[in-house]
Amino acid sequence: MSYLSEEVQSQGGYLVPSEPGLVVCETASVYRPRNPAESVLYSVVSGHLETFLERQQRRDRLVPRFVERELRSFLECGILARGFLRVHCDDCGEDRVVPFSCKGRGFCNSCGGRRMADTAAHLVDRVFPEVPVRQWVLSLPYALRYRLAYDARLVRDVLRIFVQEVFGSLRRRARARSGIRQMQCGAVTFVQRFGDALN
Repeated sequence: MSYLSEEVQSQGGYLVPSEPGLVVCETASVYRPRNPAESVLYSVVSGHLETFLERQQRRDRLVPRFVERELRSFLECGILARGFLRVHCDDCGEDRVVPFSCKGRGFCNSCGGRRMADTAAHLVDRVFPEVPVRQWVLSLPYALRYRLAYDARLVRDVLRIFVQEVFGSLRRRARARSGIRQMQCGAVTFVQRFGDALN
């Protein structure tokens, strides 16, 4: 078996045969596990979570269970001591341990980034037709965001009005610029509310 030199590893290179004719396992990149405990967000949440929850309880402003569960799961994400999966490559005989992830939707940048990349790949590969696409973002005042976090019907109504206004604007501009009378609009909508996506 051939191993990557430190120089090649640092460049994310491939395993190469050390002798002509020797078959080795080729890897796309060198696995570098993340250490979530080194992040600023992790240190802030771990250092202040219990104080925050206690303070909110004293104020009679209980933190919703899903928020507390999300924060506690975030503190366990990527920590080997909290559980892991052992993977083995039959070709090269290498073993690797991969820590469990929280699959959270609100605080974990690793799981959120993976979800974002998976969703984008799904949309590009399986949802969007091969036509020009434009992204629209509706940003709301914080007071309204808090209300929307607990009222699915209000979310649906706000989203419906927003989409109607965008479609109306597109139709008016198409008529004014090109004289197009009949046009079809479509949308894939996502509401970021603790990262939840609504299709």
